[in-house]
Amino acid sequence: MLENRKKIILFFFFTVLMIYAVRLLYLQVIDEKYRSLGSTNAIRRDVQIPLRGQIYDRNGKLLVANVDVYDMYVTPRKTKPMDTLLFCRLFGITRQYFDSTMRIANEYSVNRPSLFLRQLSKEDYGRVSGLMLHFPGFTFELSFFRTYPANTMANALGYIGELSKAQYDAQGDVKYYRKGDYIGLTGIEKEYEPELRGRRGTRFTMVNVKGEDKGSYGDGAFDTLAVIGKNLYTGIDVEVQQLADSLFQNKVGGVVAIEPSTGEILTIGSYPTYNPNELSGRQFSAKFKQLSLNPDKPLLNRVTNSFYRPGSTFKLVQSAVALEQGVITPTTSFTGYPSPMACHGHSAFHTANLHNAIQNSCNPYFFNVFKKIIGNNNISDPFESARQGLDVWHTMMAKFGFGVKLGIDIPGEKAGLLPSVERYDKVYGKKQWKFSNIYSLSIGEGELGVNVLKLANLCAALANRGYWVTPHVVKGIGQPKGGTKQELIQVHQTGIDAKYFEPIVDGMYDVVEHGTGRVARLEGIEVCGKTGTSQNKKGGDHSLFIAFAPRVNPKIAIAVVVENGIWGARAAAPIASLLIEKYLKRDIKRKEYILQIMNTSYRTTAARAQGFSPEN
Repeated sequence: MLENRKKIILFFFFTVLMIYAVRLLYLQVIDEKYRSLGSTNAIRRDVQIPLRGQIYDRNGKLLVANVDVYDMYVTPRKTKPMDTLLFCRLFGITRQYFDSTMRIANEYSVNRPSLFLRQLSKEDYGRVSGLMLHFPGFTFELSFFRTYPANTMANALGYIGELSKAQYDAQGDVKYYRKGDYIGLTGIEKEYEPELRGRRGTRFTMVNVKGEDKGSYGDGAFDTLAVIGKNLYTGIDVEVQQLADSLFQNKVGGVVAIEPSTGEILTIGSYPTYNPNELSGRQFSAKFKQLSLNPDKPLLNRVTNSFYRPGSTFKLVQSAVALEQGVITPTTSFTGYPSPMACHGHSAFHTANLHNAIQNSCNPYFFNVFKKIIGNNNISDPFESARQGLDVWHTMMAKFGFGVKLGIDIPGEKAGLLPSVERYDKVYGKKQWKFSNIYSLSIGEGELGVNVLKLANLCAALANRGYWVTPHVVKGIGQPKGGTKQELIQVHQTGIDAKYFEPIVDGMYDVVEHGTGRVARLEGIEVCGKTGTSQNKKGGDHSLFIAFAPRVNPKIAIAVVVENGIWGARAAAPIASLLIEKYLKRDIKRKEYILQIMNTSYRTTAARAQGFSPEN
């Protein structure tokens, strides 16, 4: 029995051995591919990096493009003794750079290509390519760097940079990216990285012992073609965007303009800004260091990450909530009602009704509006009444996008501050606070924190009479319209009946025609707006203005914040007015007005405070 088993095992062993022997004979003697491999002794695997997708504005103008360059890689095991000094002179590098880069490459892997020198121009490549036979182990890959023809939208578009070690390791066992690869690090470049990067290809080439190209391996049967990244088409109007850049010279703040019906962002700017071309190419590291040390913080995206008290612009949403709750009507008067706050030029006319109060931004009126909202219950205990009233108010305000992330397609958006019962319980203690502790919320002060994006979104909700669409920069992927992340773009209802927005819009119209925002009037266009002043303990108050136009079938909703600009009508409203005119009329008659605003500065040391940082 044991003898039979031994024979079976031996038979199986020799059968497997014969199969391997026959296969080896076929590969080395019969198969043409492997006979060729035996003579050349090498197959070179070249990775083909596809061009990154380009980015366009709403009218087909380029915002981001590519320039072809060559990256040089080294595979340490394939290198041989060479004239290092000649190599360094040829590429304009120091011996120290050569030695340190080779050391890093060896530590990474002796068998895998490692980035040695980035972004050689086509001219440099043509100059050195014929000499590379003397430097085995060094290969080139066609690559690119980003260029920004419009020189704008640095914070929103973002930038690409070299993959970090943490990002490389986070890929797991199957790694798409290699050491030294470029990926989107911020902004749109990061958000749409999978779409923009495309799919890399691979080409196998036979080479002889001298490293000379002997043709495609296997007639290209094993090659894969690179697929160019998808182009992105945005809702940005680059002409309006560049005008905003000009108007914000010598100023700190931000602007966002939205098409109300679609949520497409027309303009988005954070200031001070920088030329996005500064963070492209070999100069990236040096320029990034300069920008990060700049006290004006140009790398900070103030549009999504700087927060301000909304000031009097918040009176509009207070009005909508009060009308929906039924605690006021458009004709409600608070003339003679007590108030701990006053307003400029206050008179009985200002408190006569809602329209007049909005037109003249009357603080006492909205103090009493908020008091009615918070007390809209039958609870006699002032502490419990305030808790329940604020809880309802918080829920209704959140539907306008306050205290939550709006979902814009720019990474890093923060929710801001919308005070809640839990927050005040934490500050004062449970049932230790009441309306008198929180009444500053009535006029958009106190524990509120909104960014420019939220103010523009509020204006879009007002323009739409009760709903807003997720704000987004990109409206098309691979095609001018469509292919977007549709599941992320939603219509959000505020829960306020559309009829209650009409008296608010009427008041906003007269803010511009006869009230605090007269500076924003435009001939032939019905502009509805609201000025605001955001209190600032670290310097001059901030200037706010929101507006939409035209009044019927609005095409643009805009918010402008100018830090230390004091009054809304002084700094923010003139900028918004010019941007609305440019977008709707495509030209501006008031050329001298542009120069006047460009030459006006509100920048102070305190302006660098960028509002305040929210907890969430």
